[in-house]
Amino acid sequence: MEAHPSRDVRPRRTTGAVSGIVAAVAGLASAQLAAAAGRPEASPVTAVGGAVVDLTPVAVREWAIRLFGTSDKLVLGLGILAVLAAVAVGTGLLAVRHLPAALAVTGGFGLVGALAALSRPEASWRDALPSLVGALVSAGVLYLLVTAARRTRPAGAARGGSDGADSMDRRRFGRLVVAVLAASAGVGLGARRLGAHGSADATASRARFRLPRPTVPAPPVPAGADLRVPGLGPFLTPNQDFYRVDTALVVPRVDADTWRLRVHGEGVTRPLEWDLRQLLARPVVEHDITLTCVSNEVGGPYAGNARWLGVRLADLLREAGVRPPSQGGTADQLVARSVDGMTIGTPVEAVMDGRAALLAVGMNGRPLPFAHGFPVRMVVPGLYGYVSACKWLAELRLTTFAAYDAYWVRRSWAQQATVKTQSRIDTPRPYADLSPGRVAVAGVAWAQHRGIERVQVRVDKGAWQEARLGTADGVDTWRQWVWPWQATPGRHTLEVRATDGTGTVQTGVRTGTVPDGATGWHTVDVNVRALG
Repeated sequence: MEAHPSRDVRPRRTTGAVSGIVAAVAGLASAQLAAAAGRPEASPVTAVGGAVVDLTPVAVREWAIRLFGTSDKLVLGLGILAVLAAVAVGTGLLAVRHLPAALAVTGGFGLVGALAALSRPEASWRDALPSLVGALVSAGVLYLLVTAARRTRPAGAARGGSDGADSMDRRRFGRLVVAVLAASAGVGLGARRLGAHGSADATASRARFRLPRPTVPAPPVPAGADLRVPGLGPFLTPNQDFYRVDTALVVPRVDADTWRLRVHGEGVTRPLEWDLRQLLARPVVEHDITLTCVSNEVGGPYAGNARWLGVRLADLLREAGVRPPSQGGTADQLVARSVDGMTIGTPVEAVMDGRAALLAVGMNGRPLPFAHGFPVRMVVPGLYGYVSACKWLAELRLTTFAAYDAYWVRRSWAQQATVKTQSRIDTPRPYADLSPGRVAVAGVAWAQHRGIERVQVRVDKGAWQEARLGTADGVDTWRQWVWPWQATPGRHTLEVRATDGTGTVQTGVRTGTVPDGATGWHTVDVNVRALG
């Protein structure tokens, strides 16, 4: 008897889909192991993710940041895995009909991963190997499983017959699948351990690192700087709560014992290179500085305030013979490069005009977290992070804005970007349901390197009311503010605006983040319940 078509085709589809998924798992595990033995950034998911970030239009990337916040990298990684899973199923279904074509598709995806890895900053030919190894393993496993599945009797077929000795039953196919998955799990575990071993030196170096005592310590945070209003965050942002916006899908773990920083380029009369010990042999200073991301929407969360410890960057540049343009220097741009190849361009004039531009090693009294740039990062007050705050620093090169566009400038952002005056309502939260009576409206305002002189609040577009400011901690940090509102029943709209230290009032004109930061007044709608 012939097997019923529905009983014949369904197993072929099932085994094909299973074969595709299992082959993909084996390939990814092998690629991860190869990447762990070389550079973790060369793994297919990381390399493709980085290429996707590079190729994504600015508007789409900003939308993703608004929607997913600091989880955007996790979402991207999961999205890539979901696409790979769908392709794996499709490839497996193709394999049961035309195995050579399916193997060609597998090889094509390996080539895509290899090209993505080669497109990354600091890439070498070795970075293509993980994707190629993964494709080779995946193709081999797919061939093995599909060939085995073809020898499996369709459901309902009679046992025995001339081909009975050559047939593999479904239990044997299942055992083969389990064996491949077990082997893949072992390879994945090996990759994880090898990767952990590769970063163990970096982890150990951070554990051993002791922050030097500052030559010029920051004064204590002034009494009254932290208003301690419920719903308003602390004046100094804890390290674990500090925002993180960057393109690194894998956080670099740099060994402080082998770290080096090179200074060279146009106008450098004495190229220099330091290790961490040599760097910290110089005077070390502390300074409270608020950082802001240019992707921060009006009222957004991408601003944080910390106490930074480091070496004055201007002193290092002068040691290398650099002069700012105002003193006849030939270079007007300082290009910082991170260990993963990210480039950030900063105005030389801003770095050397007397502000507390630092090569920071400490954050709130502790060594920098890996996610925030350990062992050394740049911090320059008054400039958005994308033109000043290079993490995992490896190189400083002097050049000009006319000669070189850094990473973000090539993606539609402005070459130079001073932080705009901004203010934010932190409490009450949008759409809060409030009781009538006295309500504390509070938040923060910032205009780094200019300071905040005044904050005003209004309700339902009425007259502006003066808010009480927390005590200023210099001109480089945000200021907390609070305004007591006698809330009446109904729906209300709260607005806030700030005036910086130059007397300039924050504009109410709404603009987006591109190309040099958002503008506009933060607005919060609330509901006050009726009496009784």
